[in-house]
Amino acid sequence: MAERIVSKTMAARHILNMLPSATVWEAACTMTKANSGNVLVMEASGELLGILTERDLMTRVVAKALEAKKTLVSQVMTPHPHTVSPDTTVSQAVLIMIERGFRHLPVISQNGHILGVFSARDALPREVDAAMTLAEFHEQINDAMG
Repeated sequence: MAERIVSKTMAARHILNMLPSATVWEAACTMTKANSGNVLVMEASGELLGILTERDLMTRVVAKALEAKKTLVSQVMTPHPHTVSPDTTVSQAVLIMIERGFRHLPVISQNGHILGVFSARDALPREVDAAMTLAEFHEQINDAMG
């Protein structure tokens, strides 16, 4: 059976994006209204600058007691997020997320068009298990090689 790819497993949702000058409060309201765990931070030209996630809101805003209506998304976003192509396998995408410690991967076509955001929620337990096994294997190899 062929392995699934991220472009076929992403939840069909509208791509949320904001300008870097938007406030965290605006981003949180937009994310809440769309029931989304992330928003892409983009220039008006369409250039991807970063991603703001629920985790970013908790660790970089709430935990630091920043004022949401005064803090810009550009100040607390994850800049230059790791991206994947639409033909990346689900298990490879999950492995990237496990190894790098994040839960969202923007999916970008060869011509630079943003197709969506692949989330850990989009992966089935089958791929999560396969990626965990692969991550453990990589860790064992790294330990063995010193």
